[in-house]
Amino acid sequence: MTMSIYSLENDPEFINLQTEMVRMQQWVIDQKKRVVILFEGRDSAGKGGAIMHFIRFINPRFYEVVALNKPSDDERGQWYFQRYITHLPKPGHILFFDRSWYNRAVVEPVMGFCTKTEYERFIPQVQQFEKMMIDDGILLFKFWFSIKKSEQKLRLEERKTNPLIQWKLSSVDMEAQMKWENYTFYKTEMFKLTGTKQSPWIICDGNDKEKARKEAIRYVLNSIPYTKKGSTGERLTPDLSVIRIEDSFSQLK
Repeated sequence: MTMSIYSLENDPEFINLQTEMVRMQQWVIDQKKRVVILFEGRDSAGKGGAIMHFIRFINPRFYEVVALNKPSDDERGQWYFQRYITHLPKPGHILFFDRSWYNRAVVEPVMGFCTKTEYERFIPQVQQFEKMMIDDGILLFKFWFSIKKSEQKLRLEERKTNPLIQWKLSSVDMEAQMKWENYTFYKTEMFKLTGTKQSPWIICDGNDKEKARKEAIRYVLNSIPYTKKGSTGERLTPDLSVIRIEDSFSQLK
């Protein structure tokens, strides 16, 4: 069931998590840390809604949400990672990517938007790219929101009829159900080839949107040693029935 912003603001669990988020962000600002959080998943898996939960009460001057359009002609002639690098955070800032460089790992090969050579070049480069970021002190989180095929179908149908979210419907969305197995293949390869101890994939069972979003917030909060951590009394350890990390990649579709 979808909860409105109003009902969420009357949800003590959500408010506690938001209080922790505000404190975590203040620590990031004070310590001049840099945080990058990627949100990936199938179409309609809840990525954008999850980001909205993360940013609901934090200081907008110290975060950025990036959802890039398809590359321009100039960008197609650049090194693939170049247009993403320009958005990496300054000290004290948090960056939220609504889809990221991992377009090349799943969406592009499934939809025929990249060549086999470009895909094969991407895999070793992304491993090095993320290692360089982490070695330089960036705190990197990679979320994949997972849903069942039947749930995706329901959500895509809602996009067709609900005027408030019709803007989310794209030509790529329309092919999502037909190419389900192709997405599964490339998703599995991505987890196997790019999930490392330094930079694991955090897979959220997104069939229940609210649970997935809260557990994703908990995962980030639990991973960062900010001041006054846990002082709200709210549980910060993520629920392992909702969150899967590294060795559970094959368990969610």
